[in-house]
Amino acid sequence: MCFGFNAPGALRRSLEEKGVDRRSFLRGAVAAGVGAGLVGIGGTAAMAAPTAKAGHRVPPGLISIQLYTLRSIMSGEGVDTTLASLADFGYTKVELAGLYGRTAEAMRSTLDSLGITPSSSHDGISNSAAALETKIANAVTLGQTHINVPYLASSNADDWRRWADQMNVEAAVARESGLKYGYHNHAHEFTTDLGSGLTPWEIFTSRLDPELVHLEVDLYWAVTGGVGVGAADPIQFAIDTIQQAPQKVLQYHVKDRDSAGGFADLGTGTIDFGRIFEAHRPKEYIVENDQPDVTPLQTAEVGYDYLRSLHY
Repeated sequence: MCFGFNAPGALRRSLEEKGVDRRSFLRGAVAAGVGAGLVGIGGTAAMAAPTAKAGHRVPPGLISIQLYTLRSIMSGEGVDTTLASLADFGYTKVELAGLYGRTAEAMRSTLDSLGITPSSSHDGISNSAAALETKIANAVTLGQTHINVPYLASSNADDWRRWADQMNVEAAVARESGLKYGYHNHAHEFTTDLGSGLTPWEIFTSRLDPELVHLEVDLYWAVTGGVGVGAADPIQFAIDTIQQAPQKVLQYHVKDRDSAGGFADLGTGTIDFGRIFEAHRPKEYIVENDQPDVTPLQTAEVGYDYLRSLHY
């Protein structure tokens, strides 16, 4: 453990807050060969029945973490100590959410010294050609392979059409520099009625060029979207979303959901990730928790260990 971080104690407090018995949690984890796996959406979280899996596992080189999860400790010297902790936990990749007051060159130097690659970043849609040029130049300097637009929201269908067209243009420019360009969803893309039942997701999946733009599917938000539209099986809704999109799903945000619909550290919530991973395997599994249960480092360590332990 790094910097006095007590992972067992943190995990115990996280489980207690969710009303999950720690002994049952650990028994189920050992039997199933995972960090923990709770299933069911809504109501009281139930322990996943242990299932013998011959087993696919997430390779360590495909595990990343979205640094937004750690934003509360990513300032000043905390940037260096936090990134060092991630390396100690086993992370070799991160997804950036800004540069924390540093230049791209300085951030690259810090990450290189720790053996971490910033494979991806969240960068808003560009408001000018100059902004796009800077975004791409920074990504190239950092050694990234992906750039993702993290959030767009509007109740106007024309905005979504305009954004899709602009993203196609930006993606074509990014590809010239060897970068893959994607979009990261929330729940409102599935639940917002733009008129006559048309949703933002329908516009994007029909208008984004699948040769240029990929999807970074946030599993928490996809499942939450399923809940929002009244899907009988929100997990299957997420799987259908992934499998039916014309665009390639290259990345996941692996974020758990508790029985009340809130955020949860991986394995302490209700999402059956094994079921989703078995249906579709992306190129990158990115740990995230918008509101860490105990500490951001708890989320990071438990998330990495969960993904390395999960058999599906």
